[in-house]
Parts: sequence; structure tokens; C-alpha cells
Amino acid sequence: MITWNRRREVLSTLDHMAALPDAAPIIVVDNGSADGTADAIARRHPGVTLIRSPRNLGAVARNIATERIATPYVAFCDDDTRWEPGALTRAADLLDAHPGLASITGRCLVEPDLREDPITPELRDSPVPGPAWLPGPALLGIMAGLTMLRADAFCQVGGFSPRLWLGGEEELLALDLAAHGWWMCWSPDVVIRHAPSPARDPRQRRRHGIRNTLWTAWLRRPVTGAVMHTFDVLSGAPKDAATAGALAEALRGLPWVLRERRVVPAEVERGLRLLAAPRRAGRARRYVG
Repeated sequence: MITWNRRREVLSTLDHMAALPDAAPIIVVDNGSADGTADAIARRHPGVTLIRSPRNLGAVARNIATERIATPYVAFCDDDTRWEPGALTRAADLLDAHPGLASITGRCLVEPDLREDPITPELRDSPVPGPAWLPGPALLGIMAGLTMLRADAFCQVGGFSPRLWLGGEEELLALDLAAHGWWMCWSPDVVIRHAPSPARDPRQRRRHGIRNTLWTAWLRRPVTGAVMHTFDVLSGAPKDAATAGALAEALRGLPWVLRERRVVPAEVERGLRLLAAPRRAGRARRYVG
């Protein structure tokens, strides 16, 4: 679990996670909170492994936590997401049974009315072709707070990129897993609740999300696919300062993006092309707010 300046949310989430019958060890990285979060965790949950980062590392904090685990799998959890009882065990059982599987992403129910997250149709009805042994629809993306990963696979691709920091950072990781021959899938029986924290800046998250998806496209997709994705993202985004800032940041990063560019195999790109239409039609990837 990673957290930053959300003491109330993280304590409530830890109360829930520590009481699960799955009895999984918990590691929390405090990303340099200034509200006493780390001290509060240490007092209330002394059994939790607490890593105090002096600064906000974003998603890279998950890499640091993964280096400390002694289990074959790692389940990510945000400070406003809670795995339901038994969900961790079900995800681990699926990874046990399928050694070619890198990750299991669960079904997200959004509080307070427990409606399915808008991303659900894209996951449940994924058009990505996969082998017959997959225990669920094949994916080319994950949602970090809803996913358990095989630790070896995560480390093989280098974890989350420090370049992307936070916001859509999972996309690059997933493409690298697919490029290395790993499979990812969705399971409706692995359930996670999400209570979106009010302590977030949706415009900054959108800015980072647009920037990171553009960087990922140009880092990993052939030119035609990258151009198509860039057009889809920018045509669907609000024409405002946040979008303009995201585009400016993306352009400033172009030199390192071109230096580090590694195009995914053709079969991965074919899967991404199949995903383009449902992503355009869905609500989950509209950069609004």
C-alpha cells in the first residue's frame, strides 16, 4: 500500500486489510506525508511493515515495497481501496494454477452504492485474444489498486517507471509484461471496494494521465499506432489548461522517449488495435474532471 497525506483513509483501510482472513503480510510506504500519517500507522498497526520515504515517490514506492516481500505474489492496494475477504486467496490460487499468468485484476465496486467501476465493461468484455487456459478475459492493462502480480514478472520488467511518477503508470508496465510473453487477466470473483478519496486533485491526475499515456504510446507502439492513440486521447480530452499542460510536458519529454523507445511485438500491437474502439466508446478513459 502507498499513501500520502491521507491519514484518516489509510488507517481505516489498514483496519480492514489487517482483519482479513487471508492473513497476508502488509507493507506500507508512506510517501513523505506531512500530516503525521507514518507515526499514526506505527502506533495503530505495529505489525505492519512501514517504510518511511523522505519524499513522494509516486508509484515507484510500490517498487520499493516489492523489494521487501518474501512471498511469490504482491497485491497492490491504495489507501482508498479494500480487498474483500477471500479475494487475496482467490487471486493467489489463480496465479498458482497458471504459471504463465503475470497478474489478476479484480472487479471493482465503488462505494457508497457499490456500483461497478466504469472500467468494468472494458475488462469483462476485453477483445484481446488469449490462450484457452486463461481463467478470465485477457488484458493488456491493469489497475494497480485492484491487481495481484507475480513478483518475479514485476521485477523482470523493472516495476513502475520513475519517469511516469503517478497517473496511468500501469499502462507501460502492462505492455512490458506482454512484450515479455506474460499474460494478464480479469476475474469477477476477486472483488475490491473503492471509496474514492476527496483528498485528490482530479485535474493534476488528469494532466499526469494524459502525459503518461502519450509517453507510453510513443515508447512502445509503432508510429501508426502511436499517432492513432495520440489523436484518440487529445480529441477526447477537454480543451483546457490541464490538457495543454499535459501536452507540453509530453513534448518536453520527447527526447528521452525516443531514446528509450522499444516497440512491442506485433501480436501485442494487434491487441491494442482491438481495444481502441471499446476504449473510445467507454466512459472510463475519458479525461474529464
